[in-house]
Amino acid sequence: MLKIAFSPIYKYSVPEGHRFPMVKYELLPEQLLYEGTVTEENFFHPQKLSEAQILQTHTTTYWDKLRLQQLSRKEERAIGLPMSAQLIERGRHIAHGTIECALYAMKHGVALNVAGGTHHAFADRGEGFCVFNDFAIAAHYLLSEQLVQKILIVDLDVHQGNGSASIFKDDPRVFTFSMHGAKNYPLRKEKSDLDIGLPDKTTDGPYLQLLQEHLPSLIDQVEPDMIFYLAGVDVLSTDKLGRLGMSLKGCKARDEYVFSRCKQAGIPVAVSMGGGYSERIAHIIEGHANTYRVAQEIFF
Repeated sequence: MLKIAFSPIYKYSVPEGHRFPMVKYELLPEQLLYEGTVTEENFFHPQKLSEAQILQTHTTTYWDKLRLQQLSRKEERAIGLPMSAQLIERGRHIAHGTIECALYAMKHGVALNVAGGTHHAFADRGEGFCVFNDFAIAAHYLLSEQLVQKILIVDLDVHQGNGSASIFKDDPRVFTFSMHGAKNYPLRKEKSDLDIGLPDKTTDGPYLQLLQEHLPSLIDQVEPDMIFYLAGVDVLSTDKLGRLGMSLKGCKARDEYVFSRCKQAGIPVAVSMGGGYSERIAHIIEGHANTYRVAQEIFF
């Protein structure tokens, strides 16, 4: 059965000016249920990260600032969301949801988190709507529990996974692959194990060709026991922040290719949704919903 991490706390209430990026977390589960792609049985409510799990990835100083609500204005602006105890609690549930997705994926082949993909969070700070780095936290958990030896992060959000690249730059157990807009945020890129910077307006054909050229060889090279896949839909041509030129059809084909390669190689894949900022919320929901539809079709 396809398992999906979702909790009411994902529907975090923020001031009106910050509302748009958050509303998809309410609408996506409703759409999947309405169309019959999933039932209530598919969803699970993730637990909350322990302090020990947080400190496997993030520094004590950063964690203390979060739990005591002592971030500076500059640090809060870098994250881009107003700080509150509720936001921190939300992040702890989301990141633990990715841990649980990884465990479910080891049983069923795939599992998805309605939120997550918070790849701009560094060990010592947050950025770009990201407080905790859920992939890094989940990867450290699996490694510390000796459940896996090698992990491949496939980051196909339109923005480089700079936080993930920084956290794992000296860790040979985790290979970071980021395919992103070359001229997009962040202005200062980190060095992933493999970065592919795409020119503005890149369309379906060139995008998919590059993915097909690199992903199979990476799987053969890394020989991962687990793949974390960041399936951002901010690659769409309609995205306000994306700058690429992909269609919904192309974005779906991207997901089909990643899932097919994972299944063919027998490697479990845990998925987080990442970004999506199209003018019309319908485009965001359709793009994300395709990821769940494809997962159901290929794995179940």
